[in-house]
Amino acid sequence: MTRGNQREKDRERAAARAKASKNKDDGLTPEQRRERDAKALQEKLAKKADKGAVAAGANSSSGGKSK
Repeated sequence: MTRGNQREKDRERAAARAKASKNKDDGLTPEQRRERDAKALQEKLAKKADKGAVAAGANSSSGGKSK
């Protein structure tokens, strides 16, 4: 029972996926990478908080039920 060229095709596909994936060697030290990621996370959280505040403001002015 032979597999024909299935192995070769699979190796080609794996090589193509490896090229397409992110390159983790971005030239940064681990400390620089942590700082970059922390800054990006803070920006993301601030943006989300702004959207939440706008949505909360819209909901509170709509005259909802009070207990």
